[in-house]
Amino acid sequence: MESAEIRRRWLRFFEERGHTVVPSASLIADDPTLLLVPAGMVPFKPYFLGEVKPPFPRATSVQKCVRTPDIEEVGKTTRHGTFFQMCGNFSFGDYFKEGAIKLAWELLTTSVADGGYGLEPEKLWITVYQDDDEAEQIWRDVIGVPAERIQRLGKKDNFWSMGVPGPCGPCSEINYDRGPEFGVEGGPAVNDERYVEIWNLVFMQYERGAGTGKDDFPILGDLPSKNIDTGLGLERLAMILQGVHNMYETDTLRVVMDKATELTGVAYGAEAGSDVSLRVVADHLRTSTMLIGDGVTPGNEGRGYVLRRIMRRAIRNMRLLGATGPVVGELLDVVIETMGQQYPELVTDRKRIETVALAEETAFLKTLKAGTNILDTAVSDTRAAGGTVLAGDKAFLLHDTWGFPIDLTLEMAAEQGLTVDEDGFRRLMKEQRERAKADAQAKKHGHADMSGYREIADSAGETDFIGYTSTEGESTVVGILVDGVPSPAASEGDEVEIVLDRTPFYAEGGGQIGDTGRIKLDNGAVVEVRDCQKPVPGVYVHKGVVQVGEVTVGATGHAAIDGTRRRAIARAHSATHLTHQALRDALGPTAAQAGSENQPGRFRFDFGSPAAVPGAVLTDVEQKINEVLSRELDVHAEVMGIDEAKKQGAIAEFGEKYGERVRVVTIGDFSKELCGGTHVHNTSQLGLVKLLGESSIGSGVRRIEALVGMDAYNFLAREHTVVAQLTELVKGRPEELPERISGMLAKLKDAEKEIEKFRAEKVLQAAAGLAQGAKDVAGVAVVTGQVPDGTGADDLRKLVLDVRGRIPGDRPVVVALFTTANGRPLTVIATNEAARERGLKAGDLVRVAAKTLGGGGGGKPDVAQGGGQNPAAIGEAVEAVERLVAGQA
Repeated sequence: MESAEIRRRWLRFFEERGHTVVPSASLIADDPTLLLVPAGMVPFKPYFLGEVKPPFPRATSVQKCVRTPDIEEVGKTTRHGTFFQMCGNFSFGDYFKEGAIKLAWELLTTSVADGGYGLEPEKLWITVYQDDDEAEQIWRDVIGVPAERIQRLGKKDNFWSMGVPGPCGPCSEINYDRGPEFGVEGGPAVNDERYVEIWNLVFMQYERGAGTGKDDFPILGDLPSKNIDTGLGLERLAMILQGVHNMYETDTLRVVMDKATELTGVAYGAEAGSDVSLRVVADHLRTSTMLIGDGVTPGNEGRGYVLRRIMRRAIRNMRLLGATGPVVGELLDVVIETMGQQYPELVTDRKRIETVALAEETAFLKTLKAGTNILDTAVSDTRAAGGTVLAGDKAFLLHDTWGFPIDLTLEMAAEQGLTVDEDGFRRLMKEQRERAKADAQAKKHGHADMSGYREIADSAGETDFIGYTSTEGESTVVGILVDGVPSPAASEGDEVEIVLDRTPFYAEGGGQIGDTGRIKLDNGAVVEVRDCQKPVPGVYVHKGVVQVGEVTVGATGHAAIDGTRRRAIARAHSATHLTHQALRDALGPTAAQAGSENQPGRFRFDFGSPAAVPGAVLTDVEQKINEVLSRELDVHAEVMGIDEAKKQGAIAEFGEKYGERVRVVTIGDFSKELCGGTHVHNTSQLGLVKLLGESSIGSGVRRIEALVGMDAYNFLAREHTVVAQLTELVKGRPEELPERISGMLAKLKDAEKEIEKFRAEKVLQAAAGLAQGAKDVAGVAVVTGQVPDGTGADDLRKLVLDVRGRIPGDRPVVVALFTTANGRPLTVIATNEAARERGLKAGDLVRVAAKTLGGGGGGKPDVAQGGGQNPAAIGEAVEAVERLVAGQA
């Protein structure tokens, strides 16, 4: 049963039994104590803690989760992974122990044909908390589980809490017996490798007090309302239902390992070290895809660092497997195709995910080789000096210059027997952050000492802003700064900051960017203004370049903004207000503004939302905005007291500080916000608003990007042209395009399958001829040769085994065939039992061949696979195999 089907059955089962299906929350935890969601119950935490009243008595979900504390163990064991899906059902004061136990047993043991998972009841073992007589009685007397398959465990194993005072309770775990090949019998209390836990039922019935450790805390009493929180690991159940030994061999991860094998020529199962790398690649690329899909971007802090760390570990492990060029794109495609069945947003957001991932790969590949050389040199120097600790400044250099996460440096140093001075590294990182913070502050205000602005403010007073009513006006220069230093004058070509006594230029603030334009002085000097900022309250600083003449303090002139640009910005700002209100109407007051940027003809708007806004809701929001435009509502601003503004229901704008008197912008009867920006006079002036889409930018924060006016019209015109071209190509009407294109893609896919089938048949047709051409090498029938380029690893393997089977088994047989796929040589070698009795093992032969090809490989004695870098060496590899056969036979 595929993972996607396991997920579907879970949600359908509980929905049919009165549970509200809750979509998976973003991996970006809406919880200040968490970077990422580590457990299925996290989105329901406020309900269990009593902070929020649950809107439903029963719920179910399949929650995306990421855990990284044991990241170094990923790949080394078959049980550690960073991403997993937790299936959960929850009851808030509704059913309790008996209800939860009955539901779990029913779903697990109901036949596949009837919608269940079809597990054999006799293979299920139960653990309960040591004092939980009630749970044991339900399992034994109500469900019918034999007493010998029910075991009691202590607080460490079968008692749950959040680690802080609050709800807690005993657990009951359902375990599956995988059989004697996984170890001794005796139940989960004896062997948790054989008896693997698949489902944990938590009975929240007590309140716990403060304590230390997992089992060192007092029970204060019963909860007023008893709740249920259960969790079934989807990957663990998939492992059982798909009949594989570990989670890496399940459908959603094995395909990624197979793609890595295809790209490197290193087969899974060939060698322990390469198996670790293949598992790391599969796990980390899937986790990276899911994180990027939920809006995480690589960085050096927080969840961005988690993503960067696992991406770079994956890329490095592909290098250890022999990859030389970019590989993330092809691996990402496999992940999206597989996980997209469960999370369609991965498919629709493919382009953004690929853009982020490929950019990170490109950046890391540029520095990986040089950084590795730097590390190797530092390791050699440390050893030569008799040391065992790599200096903190070396680790800092690798991080700061070559982009090596400290964890990667720790890992690579450990591989060479060294530790790292982490304290020294973190001290240098702290110093760098402090410098960066100071630099950013200086850059924001033109690298100038704030005292210069304050001096101007003290001598000339605050700037009089006339931009609400005028786009130009007469002004006097009251201050000049050149290269951040106050100056009495500035000459042609100088970059300057000019302060005027009055100005029509809007200074950046409230999400609206600063105006641009020109200042023409009466003495003939001209300043091109490229930005306007307010580094200190009340002082408008015009940043630009002196194009003509000389500017002096006290000079008078005419200041004029770029009116066309300002009007476009005003349209964007008014559209932002309309979008804010329309979102609040659609999603509720929680869709509060969390940031914005208004540029000419376009804007972005950030708002609070725990999950992605459905496409249908976004369409409704866009329609409502444009309906408001057609109503031709007047826009007006009024200054009033802050208390009066609040009484009128005005919404405060993000990131702004307000005094006693505030400016309120009202758009008809639709919107009312506190705002210091510039706006249109009537909504009809906006023309058109087009929302381009929304995405996640952080924990509980979404971003909408949109176009306004002619920019929106031009976008739709381009879209219309594309639609017209497509309708001409498919000879249909626009509304038929989705169906027509879908049909064409289906036909193309079918054709590709037919081509693949034909190609495979052609390859296998060669088997008879190859078998007949076997030559005798020291009494061994040896078949060597090169098949057509492009033959895949699976087809080559089938052909080799087919040829081996066509030669009588009483004769020693070695079949070694080669091909070139994606520009890289690939070989599969097989031996029969008679050949192995002479000491000819496929694994030994393939290692010799792969080494000649400039790569590596391995496998079992009967069949093995390898690859390399140099297709031109295939002839030499054939000769090497034949020499080895002749020497050992």
